[in-house]
Amino acid sequence: MGYKDSPKRIGVLTSGGDAPGMNAAIRAVVRSGIYRGFQVFGIRRGYEGLLNGDLYEMNLRSVSDIMSRGGTILQTARSKVFNTPEGVKRAARMAEMFKLDAIVVIGGDGSFRGARDLSKEGVNVVCIPATIDNDIGSTDYTIGFDTALNTVKDAIDKIKDTAFSHERCSVVEVMGRGAGYIALNCAIADGAEACILPEKEFHIDTDIIQPIIGCRNRGKHHYIVIIAEGVGGTMEIAKQIEEITGISTKATILGHLQRGGSPTVKDRVAASLMAVKATEVLANNDGNKIIAMKNEQYIAIDIDEGINMKKYIDETMIETSKMLSL
Repeated sequence: MGYKDSPKRIGVLTSGGDAPGMNAAIRAVVRSGIYRGFQVFGIRRGYEGLLNGDLYEMNLRSVSDIMSRGGTILQTARSKVFNTPEGVKRAARMAEMFKLDAIVVIGGDGSFRGARDLSKEGVNVVCIPATIDNDIGSTDYTIGFDTALNTVKDAIDKIKDTAFSHERCSVVEVMGRGAGYIALNCAIADGAEACILPEKEFHIDTDIIQPIIGCRNRGKHHYIVIIAEGVGGTMEIAKQIEEITGISTKATILGHLQRGGSPTVKDRVAASLMAVKATEVLANNDGNKIIAMKNEQYIAIDIDEGINMKKYIDETMIETSKMLSL
């Protein structure tokens, strides 16, 4: 959907779960937007803030010294009201009241679906993928993923130290309700004996117990099992490992630790380039797009097409993880 005139007033919001690098994306939207001649308005607390008209004009100094900070300076919230047809209409009306020509939405799949609903009400949107789960089908990479991986890697390195000292098995639950990208990458990076993903059915005997016993019989004395949160039952799995093998086993749930922290260089750069692409799309009189990384290039995809795309776990990586855990 194109515009008759180049947009002059654009809003930017962050929605859903926070991800390291969101601030770098906000900064780049503001600065590249002003560079292209737009007025840029920050929308606080995601769609909830849009519903309530919680907007303020941002300038170049509004985004100074935020790139190294985790979280989002615009804050984020989940809105039950916005998830209704009436709520979407009310949000679109608010965008019209503030004379916003477009809204840049930084978030994950749920945030994109909200943006698509807004687009059906006549609000032009451009979406930037930001979620630590890296589970958006339209893009190879999402902002926050690399930082989360490094946070998990650092935590597991520390857990391995104490697991070695006590000759125990450590079961570590990482984030990923429907996607095992964090779990699988960290299993390879940390040499886990087993990795359990929500995308794959598992059997405790063959997928966890046998690898651990096999490693023990080859002389190993400490073990790491990584489980994505979507699998569930982490504490029970740890209990079963100890009961079946006799190995002292402790479970650790990393939780929201994974969302925080200063973003890595990769996340800062990806966020910046995606945001600049977003304002380029708007400057070219275009809209209703998802910004995506494909083969290391940043492109714009139609929002309906992008939301319908699926992402599948890499089977080669799964086999690699098993091979290297021997």
